[in-house]
Amino acid sequence: MRGLIAPERESPAEAAPSSETALVALLVRAARANDDYDTRQVAAIDAVVARRFEVGPFEIAALRRKAEALEAATGDTVHLTRAIKELVALEDRPALLRDLWAVILADGKRHDAENGMMRLVSNLLGLNDRDSAFARQRAEQDGGGAE
Repeated sequence: MRGLIAPERESPAEAAPSSETALVALLVRAARANDDYDTRQVAAIDAVVARRFEVGPFEIAALRRKAEALEAATGDTVHLTRAIKELVALEDRPALLRDLWAVILADGKRHDAENGMMRLVSNLLGLNDRDSAFARQRAEQDGGGAE
């Protein structure tokens, strides 16, 4: 009966996410692209969050938990990238691709699902496969270790 008269709450997928949460959710999506959310990838996400947003460990963990919930509730990558475009200028998006590749490569493996996701994300962010390849090479040079 309460459900009939109480106002419905928006689900996380319906509410407009903050740009920061959407960015971290995209990092989470990159880590989960091959259905293996590795602890090394979680650590890579935390390192990106610390560097990008200059926050401490408690804020990092809280933002990542919020982003994990958003990623799980968001079926379409388009919604995440739309919010990110408000936060990250076009000229800064290759660095975001590098961060995404760093998360993907943190487990030491590269999978077809991850490659496909990065092609999609590059396109949605207004970049191309070449930008993504350069970003991957930079991530590998910076310590990512996939083949």
